[in-house]
Amino acid sequence: MSRPYVLLSAAVSLDGCLDDTGPERLLLSGPEDFDRVDAVRAASDAILVGAGTLRADRPRLLVNSAERRARRVGEGRPAYPLKVTVSASGDLDPGDPFWTTGGERLLYTTDEGAPPARSRVGEVADVVPLGPVVDWAALLDDLGARGVGRLMVEGGARVHTQLLQLGFADELRLAVAPLVVGAPDAPRLFGPGAYPGGPRGRMRLLDSEQVGDVIVTRYAPTVPGATDAATAADRHWLRLACELAADCPPSETAFSVGAVIVAADGTELARGHSREAGDPVVHAEEAALGKLAADDPRLATATVYSSLEPCARRASRPKPCARLIVDAGVRRVVTAWREPDTFVPGADGIGALAGAGVVVAEVPELAEAAVRPNRHLVTAGHQE
Repeated sequence: MSRPYVLLSAAVSLDGCLDDTGPERLLLSGPEDFDRVDAVRAASDAILVGAGTLRADRPRLLVNSAERRARRVGEGRPAYPLKVTVSASGDLDPGDPFWTTGGERLLYTTDEGAPPARSRVGEVADVVPLGPVVDWAALLDDLGARGVGRLMVEGGARVHTQLLQLGFADELRLAVAPLVVGAPDAPRLFGPGAYPGGPRGRMRLLDSEQVGDVIVTRYAPTVPGATDAATAADRHWLRLACELAADCPPSETAFSVGAVIVAADGTELARGHSREAGDPVVHAEEAALGKLAADDPRLATATVYSSLEPCARRASRPKPCARLIVDAGVRRVVTAWREPDTFVPGADGIGALAGAGVVVAEVPELAEAAVRPNRHLVTAGHQE
């Protein structure tokens, strides 16, 4: 089961502060941005905040729009996303609105924090101990096993810092307010420490927009060791593509490949895998593209994730997958494994794509996952 797509969401001042030092909470956003956040919540499977934010802000973490709640129910989902918090100590106030308002609740804690947590909120929440310390990898694995595909993280600074430093953040979405706090001891979004890519590891800008009087900017964090500006979000979707490859009917004469098409806003548009739906020669990228209209405007800014380099030549169809991608108007592809010479000597799908103006990113760390369902077709010397 894949870990969820992790979206870090926050509002900050021009000097990077989450709040000032006064007794009242500083409102950085206006009504328009609050509605935007409500829409992001409605699109999420779960919303997470740290215990510090829970104590300081007493958030409810609800979808406020009745129309959005109704849409979720119509899609077969609960009206509210799962509400998640993390507390090492388990010292929480059961009277907080987090526990007393709508939606299912989940608390991750340590082995030591589990008994006090259960005594305080065990009747209204599922309490999950993660061991002697809070293990973020185990937490995300557990959420994935619960069917959480998209996790919105609303704070606080410590949680945001840990997830970004550990490389678990797929997207950073910031609302920047037109004001300066100026206080040297005001809380800031990220704390000190080492981050993926180091101080020169520039994130990739996904888009930005004005919402009321704030500017909302979306960034994709970089992945250490990846090439061509691959990001943490790329790693998430490419891992899913590699998992889809395992769903392919086995074959002795063709690779097992998975593909996912993702829109610029981070939502999945389509997925496919080799030999899908009983078609013995359909390729993964072909299967995924076939589920979208040829003139879908989202394709122009979408990314195709394929566990194997898209083919540049094939005998089973008039067009190889590289040409199908180009003709669809897609301008970005992310892959894990270059096609070996097993069936098509000298294949160069990446070269064909690059020659047509498509940006190709490779994530070598996932090559082994792409090879795994094809181990019977390749020798150790022909995996690269």
